[in-house]
Amino acid sequence: MLQYTDVHAHYGAIHALRGVTLDVQEGEIVTLIGANGAGKSTLMNTLFGKPRASAGSISFLGQDISRHHTHDIARTGLALVPEGRHIFSRMSVLENLQMGSIFSDPAHFEADLQRIYGMFPILQQRLEQRAGTLSGGEQQMLAIGRALMSRPKVLLLDEPSLGLAPLYIKQVFNIIRELNERDGMTIMLVEQNAHHALRIAHRGYVLQHGEIVLSGTGKELLASPEVRAAYLESSAHA
Repeated sequence: MLQYTDVHAHYGAIHALRGVTLDVQEGEIVTLIGANGAGKSTLMNTLFGKPRASAGSISFLGQDISRHHTHDIARTGLALVPEGRHIFSRMSVLENLQMGSIFSDPAHFEADLQRIYGMFPILQQRLEQRAGTLSGGEQQMLAIGRALMSRPKVLLLDEPSLGLAPLYIKQVFNIIRELNERDGMTIMLVEQNAHHALRIAHRGYVLQHGEIVLSGTGKELLASPEVRAAYLESSAHA
């Protein structure tokens, strides 16, 4: 469904991605883990041309999107929940959700809104509240809800647990799992919290210095001595 083939990317002189090859199949949760600076967010952002892949290809539904404009890619069915959430803080909760639906059929708006309310009842209670006044966990729910309003074929989540209290972390990962199990949503997840991320993943990849160094099922990576030593000892109780 989503395929990276020998992808390289640069930030100026910095070689951020070095020949990355990975795939995400329909109906899967695929997790990408790695330390800060490993290239995880860069790999996700190359989907939208920020930065563009300097070599290799990225295909979605069989079409090479490596050179497509960002707004065209957004229309193909990819929706990103970025690191740091990037909600519209001065807008209301409802206005943020409306922004997420700009590429969707207006006829579906009310039904989609009700679906989001069902998933995140707190958002319905805060519809007219400025998004910037929500708690961190509520803002993350809003960011996910906004992305889902576009009816994506693939949901991309970049560090969704970053900066959240433990209770909200568990809620966010439960939501991700429910989206996949109940709705069949295909999900690509970039996450430092390897323990939670791999527990819900069908498959995962370990990125180090811009290269894939290990891959396997979520269970295989959870059991890997290398992964346990590098990523799990500090996150297992988060």
